[in-house]
Amino acid sequence: MKQRIVGVALAGLCLGAAGSSWAAERVELTTRVSGVVEEVLVKSGQRVKKGAVLLRLDRTVLQARLDEATAEHARADADEADARRELERAEELFNRTVSSASELEAATLRHTRTKSALSGANARLVIAKKNLSDAELKAPFNGVVSSVPGGAGTVVTADCQPKTLVILSPP
Repeated sequence: MKQRIVGVALAGLCLGAAGSSWAAERVELTTRVSGVVEEVLVKSGQRVKKGAVLLRLDRTVLQARLDEATAEHARADADEADARRELERAEELFNRTVSSASELEAATLRHTRTKSALSGANARLVIAKKNLSDAELKAPFNGVVSSVPGGAGTVVTADCQPKTLVILSPP
């Protein structure tokens, strides 16, 4: 889910043929990432479909972090490829008894370290892509916008008690 549900006010117990279930009277939505609201795309009373974009955060910082993670990944990938070639050469020289075991161990260690760095760079790239996509708050279900307490310019801090940006009710 691309947004964080901060709170749910329960309307009560609905009894149906399939059994009991809780119905949400309203759901308070906010983004999973911090930023500044750039654009609000809905108004109070508006019906929305599941997946509709409700608002967007300014993506400048999130895009820069993605660019940075992409560059770090490219560097780590090149370092790993270089270390792999170095290891292959060290293995070949060792097998021909031209180099020592310590040289092979050093090449093996460097390759292991660069593989680890590449793995970390992969993870940071995935996170940066996810954060950028989470700059859009989307409707988690079909509903009616009850209110929009967060307007353009609202600062969202996702780390501690994020501000409610949109309140959505079932249709």
